[in-house]
Amino acid sequence: MELGITGRWAIVCAASKGLGLACARALAKEGVNLVINARGNETLQAAADELRQLAPGIEVRTVAGDISEQAVREQVLTACAQVDILVNNAGGPPPGDFRDWQREDWLKALDANMLTPIELIKACVDGMAERGFGRIVNITSGAVKAPIDVLGLSNGARSGLTGFIAGLARQSRLAGNNVTINNLLPGPFDTERLHKTLSAAADANGTSVDSIGEQRRKQVPAQRFGQPDEFGAYCAFICSAHAGFLTGQNLLLDGGSYPGTF
Repeated sequence: MELGITGRWAIVCAASKGLGLACARALAKEGVNLVINARGNETLQAAADELRQLAPGIEVRTVAGDISEQAVREQVLTACAQVDILVNNAGGPPPGDFRDWQREDWLKALDANMLTPIELIKACVDGMAERGFGRIVNITSGAVKAPIDVLGLSNGARSGLTGFIAGLARQSRLAGNNVTINNLLPGPFDTERLHKTLSAAADANGTSVDSIGEQRRKQVPAQRFGQPDEFGAYCAFICSAHAGFLTGQNLLLDGGSYPGTF
């Protein structure tokens, strides 16, 4: 399917690896110019080189740094000729027991996983509405719908973003001007983040990572972990010209793991 976004410009955060890089790959294949960001410059440049080889006709710009810092956000926004697509993404807070977390831990989680996406949206959304096209995708977590006990920082911060988006996406000045805002909720995808979660669970249960991983796979109706490029393809469709009637939704990609009807 032709997605109708060739020549558009996109910002993709945390795009040096994992789900962020998979989204950048999928957009690159559709001819979208990219501004990608991540904290580590070496891995970011490697990702940019991969994207340029994948889609030689597009432009790929990089901004290394912590996107939760205002100066880095300003650099990212300046690097993007015109923000047509924004993919908000950030590594989740570390797993653990809430009894061990201090106020600073909560503020850091909120800043990275709620307030930073909101700041980027605020910087982009009115221009999108004026031009009559905008796609914003927030990568959150399946834990928003089915919380994972050791991911309390993530559960709280991402749920806050979810509630904010539920109201913002339905503003007629946005939805009525072809600007959509949706959240993608990944379940167990084969990424570094998943392996860290499995490792924490293994430590807590006094067992091996392989054993915990096998148990986790068996709990997925699909009987496997998702592949990042599957996630990227889904993201690209949500950013497409065909997805203008889809907004304010929490879209769960978890291999059937969530047991509820709604």
